[in-house]
Order: sequence, then C-alpha cells, then structure tokens
Amino acid sequence: MHAFRGRPPPDVSEKEKGDTGSQLGEDADTLHPSDSVSNRNFYGHAQVHEGPRPNIRTELKKDDAYDELPFSYSKSTKWMILTVVFLIQTSMNFNTSLYSNGLTGISEEFGIRLQEARWGAAIFLITYAFGCELWAPWSEEFGRKKVLQTSLFLVNIWCIPVALAPNFATILVGRALGGLSCAGGSVTLGMIADMYEPADQQVAVSFIVFSSVGGSVLGPIVGGFVETYLDWRWCIWIQLLFGGFVQFLHLLLVPETRCTIHLDRIAKKRRKSGMAPNLYGPNELCPFRQRFSWKEVIKKWGRPFRMFVTEPIVLTLSLLSGFSDALIFMQIQSFVLVYNQWGFSKIQLGLAFVPIGLGYLIAWLSFLPVFKRNKRARDLKPHSEHAQYESRLWWLLWTAPCLPIGLIIFAWTCSGPPIHWIGTMVGSTMIGIANYSIYMATIDYMICAYGPYSASATGGNGWARDFLAGVLTVPATPFVSNIGGTRHLEIANTILFAISLLLVAAIYITYIYGPTLRKKSKYAQKLAKNTTLDEFGRSRPPSQISDRDQLCL
Repeated sequence: MHAFRGRPPPDVSEKEKGDTGSQLGEDADTLHPSDSVSNRNFYGHAQVHEGPRPNIRTELKKDDAYDELPFSYSKSTKWMILTVVFLIQTSMNFNTSLYSNGLTGISEEFGIRLQEARWGAAIFLITYAFGCELWAPWSEEFGRKKVLQTSLFLVNIWCIPVALAPNFATILVGRALGGLSCAGGSVTLGMIADMYEPADQQVAVSFIVFSSVGGSVLGPIVGGFVETYLDWRWCIWIQLLFGGFVQFLHLLLVPETRCTIHLDRIAKKRRKSGMAPNLYGPNELCPFRQRFSWKEVIKKWGRPFRMFVTEPIVLTLSLLSGFSDALIFMQIQSFVLVYNQWGFSKIQLGLAFVPIGLGYLIAWLSFLPVFKRNKRARDLKPHSEHAQYESRLWWLLWTAPCLPIGLIIFAWTCSGPPIHWIGTMVGSTMIGIANYSIYMATIDYMICAYGPYSASATGGNGWARDFLAGVLTVPATPFVSNIGGTRHLEIANTILFAISLLLVAAIYITYIYGPTLRKKSKYAQKLAKNTTLDEFGRSRPPSQISDRDQLCL
C-alpha cells in the first residue's frame, strides 16, 4: 500500500512548508498543475468542505481512491499487462533490425548500392529516437491506451507503402514516418509507473528492458530464414503481421493504466451516485489549455536534450548506453564480413546473433538477486546516500567490463580460419551481457537520482541509444572494411575496444564521485531539498519514477 498510510499528522512547521512535491517548481516531470495544498488535509488527502461552501470543488487524490487504481491490480493482472507490453516493445525493436535482411533484394530491385540501401535502417532508428520523445506528453494527457493504439496503428500503416514501394524514395519516407510514429519506452515505461510504487519497480523495469534489447537481435535471427526463402518485401510484411498481432492483443487485454484518467472516471462516478457532488478529477479541475499549452509541451520536449547536454551524469551514462547499443546495430551490418570467412549461409549468419540474445538473458536473470541485495542495503542504511543511490550501480561494476572484454575477444578471433568461429560468439555473448546491464543499471540509477525529473533523464538515455545506433548504422560497414589494411576486422574492433574502455571507466567515476556530481546538479539538488522520510526512516523523494508530466501523487 501507499508509503504514507499510517503516518502521524505533520506538525505545524511541516504544514507551513506545504506539499514537498509542489516546492519543486514548474520544472518537475511529475506534478499536476492543479496539485496544491489548498484542498488537502494533514495526510495529503482531499478535504470535502462542508457547511456554507457547497460550490467548492474538491480534487480527488491518489490516496482517496488507491484501491481502485492500477497500483492495486492483482499480481496476475499486472504481469498479463507487462507481457503484452513486452511483446509491443519487442515488435518495435524488431522493426528496427529485420529490415537489414532485405538489403540485397532492395539493392538489386532498385539498382542502388548496398550502402545506400542501409539508409532505410538508419532513418528508422534516427526518427524513432525523436518519436519516443514526441509521443510522451500526449500519453499523460489522453491516456496510455489511446496513444499506444494510435502509435501502433500508424507504425503498421507505414509498413504498407514500404512493402509495396515502387522506388527507394518511398521506402525512405515510409521508414522515416514509421520510426517517428513509434511511442516506444516513453509510454511502456510510463505504464510501469502507473502500476508500481517506486520501491517495487525494478523487476518490472528489467523485464521491459529485456524486451527492448531482445527485439533488436530477434530481427536478424528471423531475417536469416526470410532472406533465404522469401522475397525482401516479406521482411516488411512480417513486421506488419507482428505489429498487427500485438496491437490486437493490446486492444483486447490491456486496460487504461494512466492514474489521472482513472481519477477523473472515479470522480465522475462518485458525483453521479451522489456520494460526493463536489468531487472532481485532476484533469477536470484544470482546463486543457492551462495544463497542456504549446509552451509547456515544447518545454517538456526540450528538457531531455537540455539535461543530456548540461548534466554530467546523464551525459556520461547516456553516451555509454548509446555506444553499447550502437555496437549491436553496427554488428548487424558487419557480421556478413566476419562470418562469410567461414562460409556461413544466410540462416547461419542470422543464428550468429543468438549468443547476443543469450547474453541478454544471462544479464537479466543475474539482476533478479541483485535487486533483493540492493533493497536490503537500502533498508539497512536508510540515511546513506551511497546505499540509496550508487548501490544501484554495484552490479554494473562487475558486468560493464564485459563490453571491452567481449570486444577484444571478438576482435582477435574474427579473422577467419584457422581460428574457430566459436571465439567470436563468446565475445558476442559478453557484449550482450554488458549491453543489457548498462541499459538496466543506468535507467535504475537515473530514476532514483533524478526523482520527478527522471523522465527527462531516462529520455536522454533512450534518445542516445536510438540516435547513435541510427547514425552509426551507415558508416559501420565502410569503417570495418577500410581501416587497418589486411587486418581491417581486427583493427576496427580493437578501436571500438579502446573507446569502450574510456566509457566503462566513467561508471567507476560515477560510482565513487556520484554524491559530488549530484551536488553540482540543479535538478538533483532540488530533489534533495524536498526529500522526506517514509515511516521506516528511509529516504523518500517526492517521486522516483519516470513520467513526463505527473505521476498522480
């Protein structure tokens, strides 16, 4: 149940301070414009005004309807929703990578070079990076279900002109619009915020992160069979079939989870029944234009990019996460060069991505006991900043080195016979372990470190992953082919190894000097000033989960 239940009333000095969340100011990601202390009692609940003030409108708060909100869904219902979300996220990332298996067919049919054909993959990823950010505010205003259904519908629609394309320009336009239509993690991670309290989110977040990275390697695995037995256009038709299937599942099985939407519905129901004629939901009390002006929307859209540039923690961890993810898409383009040396067929080439997926699975399973360890550490040391924040990076200290280790193994076993190909797959597995771990741990740390600003912080992380992956997709093959002479494969991957060493070192710097870096962050300092303690004496920021506008606190 809610962390504040059972707490004694605050003293006078605490009442004078008002609501801690509202002190964060207009920049907070989690506050509703109508959220104020004027309609609250000592517990933060809505007050029903009696007597001579019958026309006073009272806002329905989260605590007053907690048992009717998605936080109180049964465990089976939550995991049913998460499973559908898992498939949706997988399908979106599946779209980013399956296209590459149609490159040869596209090149031959439209008379273009393979290098030009790769722009269809790159442009989807680049626009996907911006699409995730552009969709976010709308899901908080109109609800997760409507926005996600619209997004899935548009993504599926844009598959059709690509599959029927009479020329390559049509493919580029369709892929660009398809990427821009993807809501991605901005909505799916927001749904986790709708159903789980901050202390209980790690397992759910790790599950959805697994689907995000897993979809990227599922594409080439399936694509090897498609490329062997079907025309290149089937790479697009299969995306459409998968996308249509998950859209139908979402429509049929997943209810609306947005907290403010539920509160509006509950308030209307109570007014209609006569229980509380002056009770209104948060969106009913605040006019649409006031809470959703274009000025405010642009401000929210720009904050992830502003934090990406100005916040050292966000910049460092996002670059690390983005570089790690970009490696996967670079490898998709370069695996042909590597495994052709051993005479791999197209199907075998696709199956060469299984070790990366295996690495993702190993990393995901390894985090489950780590979450329990981390929770014990936070409970035992409620006043320790290190326990509350940097301890979330502890497992990454052990798994992040798998990135340079995997790259150097891959680099010096990818030169072909007489070296056996199994060495490259060992390296790929280690890269997969590192890629998942970096994404999961950096998101978890940012959610905690930036509290109500975590939507913008993690938004910068997601943007970096997709944007860097898209930008580096096109130059990947020329880079691997033309650098280092006869040893071009080994030299190219050794360069990537050297870059990864610098980025991985940043994790240890953040782990050691995290408190110092947070003190230099205006966002983290705003959060620290408004941090309270829960009934167990643990540090509790106003909000610890990402949500672009508000989390219905």
